[in-house]
Amino acid sequence: MKPSRLLLMLAACLAITAGTHGRSEAQTYPTKPIRLVVPFPPGGGTDAFARPLTKVLSANLGQQLLIDNRGGAGGTLGAEITAKSAPDGYTLLVGAVHHTIAVSMYPKLGYDLQKDLTPVTVLAYVPNVVVVNPQRVPVRDFAAFQDYVKANPGRLNYGSAGNGTTHHLTVELWKTLTGSFATHIPYRGAGPALQDLLAGQVDFMFDGLGSSIQHIKSGRLVALAVSSAQRSFALPAMPTLDELGVKGYEARTWYGLWAPAGTPRDIVVRLQQETAKALAGSELKGIWDTLGAEPGGQSPDDMARFVSAEIAKWAKVVKDSGAKLD
Repeated sequence: MKPSRLLLMLAACLAITAGTHGRSEAQTYPTKPIRLVVPFPPGGGTDAFARPLTKVLSANLGQQLLIDNRGGAGGTLGAEITAKSAPDGYTLLVGAVHHTIAVSMYPKLGYDLQKDLTPVTVLAYVPNVVVVNPQRVPVRDFAAFQDYVKANPGRLNYGSAGNGTTHHLTVELWKTLTGSFATHIPYRGAGPALQDLLAGQVDFMFDGLGSSIQHIKSGRLVALAVSSAQRSFALPAMPTLDELGVKGYEARTWYGLWAPAGTPRDIVVRLQQETAKALAGSELKGIWDTLGAEPGGQSPDDMARFVSAEIAKWAKVVKDSGAKLD
């Protein structure tokens, strides 16, 4: 047999072996529990979506998904932990729009969102809602809120999930468009910020609807407007900021699933497919509806393009608002 022919046969055998190995890796994954890093404390929007997701995916994958809450630095600490983990499919990140904002807000991140993390799929899209503590801010509609802010310059403060989160930037965008002023109080997550809002330590928030809706319905918080381009199906009577005169205002929170860069493509695709299946199921659909969320489920490539567009969008908001780390 000629050497060239022998080399071709060897190459073909190696290709077949590699393909078989790839298929078997996806088919056998996972063989042990999966760590799901949630980069905020319990009680916030990210946690509200991560916990029911882990329950359904654990059942579907036949292995436990264990939540690891790693709050701090506007969610970037947990993202860095994930980015530096082994790319084997056993450490994943439930991140959010906040991570696309952090690219512009933080001068030195310990990771590169687009190079060190691999998108899997978007989990949910949720509008932010303007909520006030009625004991601190005695208003019942957005026009009265605007008047109250202007009549009390420098008096009001607002809580956020941390510097560079949507809770922070959505307020900064509102301030820029309306010439309003309020003091930013960053927390280590939306959960602690929301608790202080309920306790009367802060005046208002532009919070994710998923974490505020139960308190709106109980009357402990008063909702004034939603930040999305269209009204939310969960609060159909609640007008948008654009409708109320803040023209061009549009912002929403979204949550997504990432893996460390270098995670085998077949595992990433398997995770996306299983997550999309879970999101389409009745159990998560019911929970998402309760939280005022629309499900995601798109392909890793589609999410990568979406993330790139979000980075560009929020970079402009950061620049125009002059928002800085507090």
